[in-house]
Amino acid sequence: MGKKIIKQAKPHRILLQAVVNALTTIFNDNKYADKVIEKTLKENPKFGGRDRRFIAETTYDIVRNYRLLSYLADSKDGFWEIVGVYFIVRHLPMPDERDFKNLNEKAILDKYKAIKDQKILQSYPDWLWDLCETELGKVIWENEAKALNKQAEVVLRVNTLKTKKEILKQHLAEQEIDVDFLDGYTDALILLKRQNLFQNPLFKLGLFELQDAGSQLISEFLDVEPGMRVIDACAGGGGKTLHIAALMKNKGRVISMDVTQWKLDELKKRARRATASNIEPRLIENSKTIKRLENTADRLLLDVPCSGTGVIKRNPDAKWKLNMEFIDRTKAIQQKILSEYSMMTKKGGQLVYSTCSILPSENRKQVDEFLSNHKDFELIKDKTILPSEGFDGFYMALIKRKN
Repeated sequence: MGKKIIKQAKPHRILLQAVVNALTTIFNDNKYADKVIEKTLKENPKFGGRDRRFIAETTYDIVRNYRLLSYLADSKDGFWEIVGVYFIVRHLPMPDERDFKNLNEKAILDKYKAIKDQKILQSYPDWLWDLCETELGKVIWENEAKALNKQAEVVLRVNTLKTKKEILKQHLAEQEIDVDFLDGYTDALILLKRQNLFQNPLFKLGLFELQDAGSQLISEFLDVEPGMRVIDACAGGGGKTLHIAALMKNKGRVISMDVTQWKLDELKKRARRATASNIEPRLIENSKTIKRLENTADRLLLDVPCSGTGVIKRNPDAKWKLNMEFIDRTKAIQQKILSEYSMMTKKGGQLVYSTCSILPSENRKQVDEFLSNHKDFELIKDKTILPSEGFDGFYMALIKRKN
């Protein structure tokens, strides 16, 4: 944990209480951090922009560094003490609160400086650190572990069905929102100062979506063309479906599939806002849904469930919620999806297998296993994006079904 550069006023007790309540819910009630923070802010509509940012960023930063802060704190005082230790380690002005009167700043900083164990210093559970080190190698993993502890950038994907990125940049500048182009990313703009854009009128008009830069590369990797028949078979909320529709210029057909109806309902709303008219949401009810689509797709996207190790920047509580049993179960699901869903690809067509994991056992090893059992498919190319490159971590493999 480095020093915070920004000068910060001492926060009011009500804000500290909100952070403590959020941490209690995340760790004691095992709730997802993003949902807890969203609920906290919704329940306190009178908080101003700076207060909301303080609650969100402080909570996330403590979750990110939870093992380190717990090690430095005397945990019998619970989350209040952890918050106090956070202020000390971050070299922030200590709040004038009775809750922090027992904290010995010098002793805490001395203990912090003496830590040699990277698992504690970088705040990872032993099992996850060991797994990633085994799969990636010590040098690569230590680099990625640090990168995953940085706050995720906010990246916009310009909706090219409605505007161009140069025009959107100008519109945002008129609202005093600064964005910049990203080299190597066709439709991306990076937000230079973090803020909530979901209420922005340009977002509501469908001129952009929020989508990580690495994630945007997956739809491009699929190499779609206008007029094709494309299936996005693990669509979720449909971020990649919307990108595919834009890349196809609304020509052809995108069948967007998921096992959860509410996610498809959300996609319908997003598609209307984006004026993406070539999308057909379809619920996967059973294996027959897949069977009916055999040999029909020019392109198939399999953005499969995964450990999420590539997106720990965005979901830091995943460090504390993941376990090996879940990862093993997920790997079995990945192979099942690859084997069963791949048959929707036409002969001569192509599929992309993708994850937001950095573990080779979920990525290239899954592809190799699939290819060893399905001789009518061949790997064209694959790509790994590591978090140290600046954004989230992803893997993508372009696989062709032979004629």
